[in-house]
Amino acid sequence: MNITATKTDSANVSVVATVDAADIEKNLNKAAKEIAKTASVDGFRKGKVPVAKVKQMYVEQLQQDAENQAIQDILEQAKKELEINAADIISDPSFKKYEKVDGNIETELIISLRPTVEAEGYKDLAPKYDEPTVEDAEIEEKLQTLLAANAPYTSVEAKRAIQADDQSNFDFVGKVDGVEFDGGKAEGFDLVVGSGQFIPGFEDQMIGMKVEETKDITVTFPEDYQSADLAGKEAVFTVTINDIKEKAAATLDEEMVKKLIPNEEGATAETVKEKIAEQVKSEKVSKLYNETLKPALIEALVEKYNFALPQNIVDQEIDAQVNNKAKDMSEEELAQYKDNEAKINELRDSVRETATNSVKATFLVDFLAKEEGVEVNDQEVSQTIYYEAMMSGQDPQEVIKYYQENNLLPAVKMGMIEDKLFAKIIGIDQ
Repeated sequence: MNITATKTDSANVSVVATVDAADIEKNLNKAAKEIAKTASVDGFRKGKVPVAKVKQMYVEQLQQDAENQAIQDILEQAKKELEINAADIISDPSFKKYEKVDGNIETELIISLRPTVEAEGYKDLAPKYDEPTVEDAEIEEKLQTLLAANAPYTSVEAKRAIQADDQSNFDFVGKVDGVEFDGGKAEGFDLVVGSGQFIPGFEDQMIGMKVEETKDITVTFPEDYQSADLAGKEAVFTVTINDIKEKAAATLDEEMVKKLIPNEEGATAETVKEKIAEQVKSEKVSKLYNETLKPALIEALVEKYNFALPQNIVDQEIDAQVNNKAKDMSEEELAQYKDNEAKINELRDSVRETATNSVKATFLVDFLAKEEGVEVNDQEVSQTIYYEAMMSGQDPQEVIKYYQENNLLPAVKMGMIEDKLFAKIIGIDQ
């Protein structure tokens, strides 16, 4: 086995090697002997199967294992020669060449190392900003929206018909082909007409109905309805209206204050306005941070600091960005890239700078987070996902499960570390 290992820069190692056929055969025989010790083959006692028989039975697997072992031997020798710490290797090696010639293997591979980052004076790059202020008119607008959302429903005095956004109390019985079905019947059910809670078309047909009126409403269950027995089927609901309510005008009285701030003793109307002011300011700060300050700081960091980047990681980011572009392409556009290496390389080159800067930013964040002592634990990640799921009306446990199954938690954690770090450097409360 002939190996030449060269450290091309502080983040990349090039390894050129030739593995002799004899070395591969040696690995193959060794693997076959190990299998022979435990193999059970008809006609032979366990552990007494001839090596030749094992090689005959498992030829493809043994050949692959022998070649893989040869690659591992190459990597180990390269690490030893260049005194590379295993902890500094940050991804699997990438192969620039892997050819079989006369039973030998000629290969060239790249080992990626954690880059050496130096970022002296990074705090000086923090962008300047004016702290957002909140006007009285903004507080009042937000307050009125809040009051409208929490205003109570009261029965209409006039015997008018149902209008959109009314709350109707009604009884209903649903039937498919004249037969009642499970879950299709209720009494005294409250529904805000136009909320989209019922099957499409149901609430539209309630508009115009009056108290004590009974009407058959015909709808079709969606094809993807959760109950397979009902999916795509036509149903008739017999509906009887019991009451019609409309939203009353809401005022910021003591009862409303308790509803808006249920867990705060002694809260007043002024307390509500103070909390609204805090929320409005928080939203402005968040917008300022995400749209202006954060991009400006990332750009400044990437531009100022240069260091060798692991090529394997850059290539992976290029692949990811190319795949994202491909998702937005039409079939005709994708067809232009099929079997067209020059055009594919052109596409890769078009995202190379962006991908390189993205990788550089990732390593800068990792380095600066350690410098600033910024950490985010797994519990914080779960709590954040849980809260955001609740705010969007999703099942928090299902969302967390999805993130776990799709290995998205590390990306969420990295994003939280990044925001916590940048907010600290900029000096802004997120």
